Amino acid sequence: MNHQSFYNKLYFSHQACPTCPSPAEVSRFYVELLGALFADFTQLAHLSEEQFVQLMEKLKQELERLLRHNPSHGSDDPAQLTEEFFDALPVIFEKVQQDVTAMFEGDPAAESRSEVIRTYPGFYAIAAYRIAHQLHVLGVQGIPRIITEHAHSRTGIDIHPGAAIGDHFCIDHGTGVVIGETTVIGDHVKVYQGVTLGALSVNKEDAERKRHPTLEDRVVVYAGATILGGDTVIGHDSVVGGNVWLTRSVPPHSKIYYQAKMFNGETNETDLVIFRPEK
Repeated sequence: MNHQSFYNKLYFSHQACPTCPSPAEVSRFYVELLGALFADFTQLAHLSEEQFVQLMEKLKQELERLLRHNPSHGSDDPAQLTEEFFDALPVIFEKVQQDVTAMFEGDPAAESRSEVIRTYPGFYAIAAYRIAHQLHVLGVQGIPRIITEHAHSRTGIDIHPGAAIGDHFCIDHGTGVVIGETTVIGDHVKVYQGVTLGALSVNKEDAERKRHPTLEDRVVVYAGATILGGDTVIGHDSVVGGNVWLTRSVPPHSKIYYQAKMFNGETNETDLVIFRPEK
């Protein structure tokens, strides 16, 4: 079989995107930026102050290059976008510090903040989300998703950069967590492994709608729970038990869990229980 026409098709696809930043380049930028932000994540103590400033300037130049060669950067000026991103970096840093605090204080097994930064997948994934979300807010396409997918591949935690997540966010263990694009999460929320905050519909025509749930402040969602739907609101200070499947809203201070029903001394089935506080 003559493969020449197929090879030509592949060749010209590369010519149409000669400088597109590869996922590896974008991921490398994220890792280097994370290392510059958090001393526990890397070893840069050997640098002089001047050399460290030069490193930060190098990272700025690298982001501008990535944005300039990004095929979907649109008409926005890459240099201006880079400046806006680095202007927001102190706020991003403080938010991730708050997330580290939430993970350290929320996990009895954590012996130090350094341990959280150096070893916890939740830290790695949330930091990637915070950085990617800021780029998403600035209107950058493609690159934010590459950053969060890089963290997804490393940690098993899938957070869409479009999600809106408040302060002091804690993911414990983390493997299998999915947080969809239009999810809204309040402050001091904690989720465990296997939690899905997803959509009821995957129809393309619903792309512009809010498809994913809202978790208000101080909600805890235990392992394996699935919460679906853009109209689903979990009221503040609620607890969602493990393996719960939930597609409707619950009021603040609720506790949602499965309760086994006994028949002739044996477990027959389980009922979903929503315990609501007395008014």
